[in-house]
Amino acid sequence: MSDATAGGGPLAPTPAQTIGPFFGHALPFPDGGRIAPEGHPDAVTLHGLVRDGEGTPVPDALLEFWQAGPDGSLAGAPGSLRRDMATGAFLGRDGAVFTGFGRVPTDAGGHYAIRTLPPGGRPDAAPYLAVCVHARGLLHHLFTRVYFPEHAAARATDPLLAGLPEERARTLLARPDGPGRYRFDVQLQQPADGRYEETVFLAFR
Repeated sequence: MSDATAGGGPLAPTPAQTIGPFFGHALPFPDGGRIAPEGHPDAVTLHGLVRDGEGTPVPDALLEFWQAGPDGSLAGAPGSLRRDMATGAFLGRDGAVFTGFGRVPTDAGGHYAIRTLPPGGRPDAAPYLAVCVHARGLLHHLFTRVYFPEHAAARATDPLLAGLPEERARTLLARPDGPGRYRFDVQLQQPADGRYEETVFLAFR
């Protein structure tokens, strides 16, 4: 609140302001985590927690996922953000095409989940999901990747993973969590007690 004076008298206190941005207001859309076509037999679930520097789950983070299709193509398909032509409301996905894009908020417990198809890779890199993390306290969003345990040989020669110490590379690896399920937690900062390793984040230049 202001304690400045003007014209010899004190100014009235200004109202308190809550610092945004508020990611849950307009960015999420219906079925944002359902990247795979409805009922696709190869679909897998990726889920996990987003934690802050104290190891506490973040209940208001927003994650975007970008990925290649199962054949390794990056073309994707339109259709994630269909609108009702009469009302302008979001209709969600059409349930039939793979767009290669997803956007999900974390819930009250800091948990997120998406349903997608396993990405294909390139000859010079292991398959991965690209992830963009928005969260309170971040002045700029963060970029990271999710690799999968099935591609050990490709990961061994992946340009990014090969340049990281083994313990750091592990923070980019999803782990099996049941049939067709994988767990990938995002640690925004390493806690002082060392309970969790900070996720590797990427800088694009």
